[in-house]
Amino acid sequence: MKYLQAENKEQAVELGDQQTEVEKLKKQQQEQAAKLDKQEDQLQDQQTEVEKLKKQLQGKQVAFSASLVVTGDQIFGPFKRHTPLVFKHVVTNIGNAYNSHTGAFTAPLKGAYHFEWHILGNGGTPTGAVLVKNSKHIFIAYEVQSSQYPSASQGVSLLLEAGDVVFVRQFHSSKVGDNYNHHTTFSGHLLFTM
Repeated sequence: MKYLQAENKEQAVELGDQQTEVEKLKKQQQEQAAKLDKQEDQLQDQQTEVEKLKKQLQGKQVAFSASLVVTGDQIFGPFKRHTPLVFKHVVTNIGNAYNSHTGAFTAPLKGAYHFEWHILGNGGTPTGAVLVKNSKHIFIAYEVQSSQYPSASQGVSLLLEAGDVVFVRQFHSSKVGDNYNHHTTFSGHLLFTM
């Protein structure tokens, strides 16, 4: 009987040790589950932040490129005064900052922008076009050639505030032409925000 009591006591101690071990394992499992939950929450927060950054980056993507005419062959001018050019054939307008009805680019963000304009003239008459920021003359592309087709190009980087307007104006007494080859173009893009 003493033997059975000792064996029962030993089994009870062993059972108690096992229960303690089970409790420890349960506690470890709960800690690991809590840790995993926390990591999942952190991952979810990171994914949300990545999505926010992607949306912000998309809002900061600005680029456009357009030529003067969509089809055909057309000569503009000469005019007695400077005349805005409306570049109708838009091939790129990321950010929709260029308006093909007015020919104006409106800066959606404060930043540094780069613009280029290329113009083709018509034999024996000067060709010229001015880049205008708001109402201020910035740079001109101008060429005089006695025959054939004069051409001129210019580029500039500008610091713009959100809402500033940039467009190209044909220089008075000049001719500007374009056709299906799209010689006369106006392009710009955001370099970086400020």
